[in-house]
Amino acid sequence: MSPTLDQMREAQRALETPLFSGLPGDIEVSFEFFPPKSEKMAETLWHSVETLKPLGPRFASVTYGAGGSTRERTHQQVVRIQNDAGIPAAAHLTCVNATREEVDEVARHYWAEGIRHIVALRGDPPDGATKYAPHPGGYTNAVDLIAGLKKVADFEISCAAYPELHPDSPDEKADIDNLKAKFDAGATRAITQFFFDPQSFFAFRDKAAAAGINGEIVPGIMPVLSFAAVQRMSSLCGTAIPGWMEGLFEGLDDRPEARQLVSATIAAELCRRLYAGGVRQFHFYTLNRAELSYAICHMLGLRPKA
Repeated sequence: MSPTLDQMREAQRALETPLFSGLPGDIEVSFEFFPPKSEKMAETLWHSVETLKPLGPRFASVTYGAGGSTRERTHQQVVRIQNDAGIPAAAHLTCVNATREEVDEVARHYWAEGIRHIVALRGDPPDGATKYAPHPGGYTNAVDLIAGLKKVADFEISCAAYPELHPDSPDEKADIDNLKAKFDAGATRAITQFFFDPQSFFAFRDKAAAAGINGEIVPGIMPVLSFAAVQRMSSLCGTAIPGWMEGLFEGLDDRPEARQLVSATIAAELCRRLYAGGVRQFHFYTLNRAELSYAICHMLGLRPKA
């Protein structure tokens, strides 16, 4: 029986050079962590920082709970990453549940500690709220926050971008217009929400360029530690989960090591497709677990720096 056209194509793919062979490692990476809630989690975080440090990240960021709920823990980890690990550190700041003066004071404190990079975000509604509302006397949104931070000090500022549309945006044009306003207010780069379809990133990048946005747009990569958790997060931020993904994680709930292998493969292939489209900067949402991000970077050709 003669092979079908699909079979011939699959056979050709199987014979071609492996996806990750020969990559020169000419990428730049950054990593995101969240502040630990216990001593054991702090040990896990620091192990992750030390594991990823040899890859020479551009920076490492630490998230910030709504309304300052993790303010002290975020501050401790940001300063420790910069001073003890020697990695340029970025602190997250949001508009939620704080006046302008309170936010400015936090920013001034970071500057005094030698932190020169802020990830400026509007922030999610605090617990119990279903819709975001500006705090009376606070910054209205991320654009307002970025402009205010630039008045406090000449921070390097990263902001957020949404390839698949922010849940509160009425349409794509409003989303792109808001991103341009962030850059116009002083943002250095935009880091995207996580996504799983490389074409959504390329389309978003093209629309941003057409709107006159020249700043750096870095894809945010989320290795899947738990498929159920990613489903929950995706429903909140508007990320589409491809239909094929559930099947790949099916039956792996009680097999964490196998699940990590599948997760690394999926994320590495996404990054490889982005690389083929010209992407050379990647931001990894580590969830304080280093091995997946390290493996993906390794597959992309990145090696420890002396």
